[in-house]
Amino acid sequence: MSLRIAVALAATIGAGLLFSTEARARPDLVGFQGNYSPGTIVVKTNERHLYLVLDPAHAVRYPVGVGKVGKQWAGVTRISGKYTNPAWSPPAEVKHDKPSIPDVIPGGSPHNPMGVAAMTLAGGEYAIHGTNVPNSVGGFVSYGCIRMLNADISDLYQRVSVGTTVVVSR
Repeated sequence: MSLRIAVALAATIGAGLLFSTEARARPDLVGFQGNYSPGTIVVKTNERHLYLVLDPAHAVRYPVGVGKVGKQWAGVTRISGKYTNPAWSPPAEVKHDKPSIPDVIPGGSPHNPMGVAAMTLAGGEYAIHGTNVPNSVGGFVSYGCIRMLNADISDLYQRVSVGTTVVVSR
């Protein structure tokens, strides 16, 4: 292989790594500013990141998939339930858009979009959950739920409890 081909190949691989947008399971400890109590979950929809506030200056950051255009929301809620390998019943809007989806997809099924764990949000319409489509994390992909990599939802699940405040902003 010529030196020119080797350099071009290395540059191509390096650019692919540098500009790759696929999310990887790896919560990051980051600097964080905001008037939030430790333990609060903050979802910044436009950034496609979820932050677990540790103290006034630090948070654990996770990549997330968020609502598609027209499916995004903002507000303050709380975690109302925690479930491992949850079954999933598609909401009416999803059934309308995809009528062939079964009424219930069992937990643990490779077709279950909830992944390995879910934390429902007060009001019952949305959840923070894992996924069976990991390359969707980092995009505007859901009907309003917050989608995480399975390793990341497992990590967050262990760190928070029912009643945790969740702030979703755009």
